Amino acid sequence: MLGVLRRKVASTTSSASYLGKSMHAVRPAVSTSRISSAATEEILLLPRQCGHARHFSHLVLPGCSMNLRPERGAMGNLHSSLPLQICSRPFCSNSGDLVDAVVPHMGESISDGTLAKLLKNPGDRVEVDEPIAQIETDKVTIDVTSPEAGVIQKFVAKEGDTVEPGYKVAIISKSGEGAESVDHVAPSEKPSEKEARKPAAPVQEKKEEEMKPKVETAPVKEKPKEPSPPPKRSATEPQLPPKERERRVPMTRLRKRVATRLKDSQNTFALLTTFNEVDMTNLMKLRSEYKDTFVEKHGVKLGLMSGFIKAAVSALQNQPIVNAVIDGDDIIYRDYIDISIAVGTPKGLVVPVLRDADKMNFAEIEKTINELAKKATNGTISIDEMAGGSFTISNGGVYGSLLSTPIINPPQSAILGMHSIVNRPMVVGGDIISRPMMYIALTYDHRLIDGREAVYFLRRIKDVVEDPRRLLLDV
Repeated sequence: MLGVLRRKVASTTSSASYLGKSMHAVRPAVSTSRISSAATEEILLLPRQCGHARHFSHLVLPGCSMNLRPERGAMGNLHSSLPLQICSRPFCSNSGDLVDAVVPHMGESISDGTLAKLLKNPGDRVEVDEPIAQIETDKVTIDVTSPEAGVIQKFVAKEGDTVEPGYKVAIISKSGEGAESVDHVAPSEKPSEKEARKPAAPVQEKKEEEMKPKVETAPVKEKPKEPSPPPKRSATEPQLPPKERERRVPMTRLRKRVATRLKDSQNTFALLTTFNEVDMTNLMKLRSEYKDTFVEKHGVKLGLMSGFIKAAVSALQNQPIVNAVIDGDDIIYRDYIDISIAVGTPKGLVVPVLRDADKMNFAEIEKTINELAKKATNGTISIDEMAGGSFTISNGGVYGSLLSTPIINPPQSAILGMHSIVNRPMVVGGDIISRPMMYIALTYDHRLIDGREAVYFLRRIKDVVEDPRRLLLDV
């Protein structure tokens, strides 16, 4: 829309009288005698490319309030009898064809991320909510989706850029017009086809150079240089492999975040680990007897993890100090039990949380674990599903680990490590019998938790796993 501005200062009585008449048509409530000595300012707004014409008169009078209302009759006199000075500027656009794809909100604790990968190319057609890029954060990978269906006109950001929520990543054309040509080779385009389109100007220049007479010059003989002897190595100097056999790859944000948190854990906590071993005979027998019935009723398989989570809940209730945490000079006791489950993914370690695990039964635990594990593996897990947690369980046994000392996940105070099940000879009732045994480890913050509480905690887990009937009797 273009604005047209006209000013005129009253200098004579006749001109003031004329202005009084014209302005009386605009503002009947204001007397002509008051206007005769006042400066007037009238603004005419003429729309362009915004529908049908509309006229507005805007009078600015000393001591009067501003008035903006449509006036059609008054504008005719102003147009015909007074000169107008025109000043224009663009005011509105009627295109509405281009929309921006921006970085979504990434969570309360995440302020920025790295544009890890562009999933589309300029000129590709996308649908609503279709992912076009991936943002890698300290915890999860987030998709940037297209807000509208259309064609990607261009990418504003490139891979490796650090972006924040609301940052523009791409421009989408809803009509599919104006898409920029792609400079890089498209997936379906071979490099030979792209090179064939280049102009043949260099070939013509080469032919012209061949047509020019060549000046013969006598070859200059150079004395062969004597090879320098290789540097002598001392007897104690190690022979390192050449640099050409090494590769340098930048760390992902998730890996850097994990490294920082684990090192902070070692530097902050007084880490101590206590061990015990568990006879898995009764828990494995329980799963073997009821696995088919469990699947038919609940639609999910019965695993060993749910038994250990129920045992950990019972141990946390018996030893609430393990569920607490140090905050400055205070100890915070948490009256809820949120258990974090460490899950290894191709991109790094993530720790989804089971909320209120003490209120879940075996079926609910197994279903929640399966859902979170799938999301973690697919990279679709959200920040809220990994935030918090009062205790962590890490199962290194799925990778074949026999024994380990896990590191606490801050700001928690302890972590339970599970390991592989191995048949070992055990003395049962005076007889040596082969039993499926598992080593379990509890790493705890010795600043808060004494050895007595840690041993009682681990012993409670051993008792419940070896005899699951204790959960029913609460003994």
